[in-house]
Amino acid sequence: MSSSYRIRIQEFKVALSEDKLDLKVLRELCFSGIPFEGGIRALCWKVLLNYLPLDQLIWESFLKNQREVYSQFLKEMIIQPGIAKANLGLSREDVTMEDHPLNPNPDSKWNNYFRDNEVLLQIDKDVRRLYPDMAFFQRPTDYPCQLILDPQNDYETLRRRVEQTTLKAQTVERNRSGVTNVSSPGKALNLYPSNEYEVLPSGCEAHWEVVERILFIYAKLNPGIAYVQGMNEVVGPIYYTFATDPNNEWKEHAEADTFFCFTNLMSENRDMFIKSLDDSQCGITYKMESVYSMLKEKDMDLYMKLQEQNIKPQYFTFRWLTLLLSQEFLLPDVIRIWDTLFSDQDRFDFLTLVCCAMLVLIRDQLLAGDFTVNMRLLQDYPISDVHTILAKAKELQGGS
Repeated sequence: MSSSYRIRIQEFKVALSEDKLDLKVLRELCFSGIPFEGGIRALCWKVLLNYLPLDQLIWESFLKNQREVYSQFLKEMIIQPGIAKANLGLSREDVTMEDHPLNPNPDSKWNNYFRDNEVLLQIDKDVRRLYPDMAFFQRPTDYPCQLILDPQNDYETLRRRVEQTTLKAQTVERNRSGVTNVSSPGKALNLYPSNEYEVLPSGCEAHWEVVERILFIYAKLNPGIAYVQGMNEVVGPIYYTFATDPNNEWKEHAEADTFFCFTNLMSENRDMFIKSLDDSQCGITYKMESVYSMLKEKDMDLYMKLQEQNIKPQYFTFRWLTLLLSQEFLLPDVIRIWDTLFSDQDRFDFLTLVCCAMLVLIRDQLLAGDFTVNMRLLQDYPISDVHTILAKAKELQGGS
């Protein structure tokens, strides 16, 4: 470890030791990248994503309350419906004339149960293939959820619901065209044997199962948006960062903390996932056009070239923006980009700057290429050095 890096870690420790954190100072430190050592990154993300309050003196009571709230979500949305389903045929109390599995009433809890299964199947399909180029999400967590795995609970778990249901995931019409239709080569690699993807034995949970639970709870609590394909790519890096925290006291609660941080991030970003808002000023179409508007201002020649070739921003910026570039780079690089994004007060405006910087950095190749070559460049971005990209984005920000 270099002396300059040790000094940097010390600067973070000083900033994080204050009873009341100075958000401006912390943001400035985080913008240039956050150290992993000592759990500094995981802690900073919790602050930057507006989860942890700036007053450290209330952290203990705040975290205790939030984790209890999450446990209640698990009981109400996974365990209790699972018990009701397990009792079917064993107990008549849930099968009444008013509410039974064939009841066509849309308010029937059985109807809700079957609708939930459709969403669950889509989530399950997506989280099982999360970051296939690394084994982390297939491996067992050190802290499986005891509430879910309690042997005293005789109920249908999410794992069993997926195994037993006969509904087809294709019935979920939540896919946003373009989110996952072109996967970057780094994400398409299958470097691990198929047994890495087998469900773990009873009493164990893979990390992807924890992510599945987070997304299912989010979908239940946010019926207006529910689950949209690609959300797994947004929650994945947050969960990975918290679940690899070297501080075990934080690591143990990675699931609940990830849920609340993801929910906060989605509250800022959710409009890009709602199709009915696509053409509004807060929707994805406006955001995609913003990338070209900025490019026009920064590099007219490149803008005109893309226009001449009829390369529309939605051909590539849809995925860049909705998934916060999580499919364009390897996970460590995504995390580094997110250090900077999260630290910026206007993080989604800065994301637009990053997208513009990515275009400017390959301008010579784009100016020389035809439509086919350029589409390949944009859908499989050639520069892997994210520091260069972030530096260019900062330069563009300074020049505005």
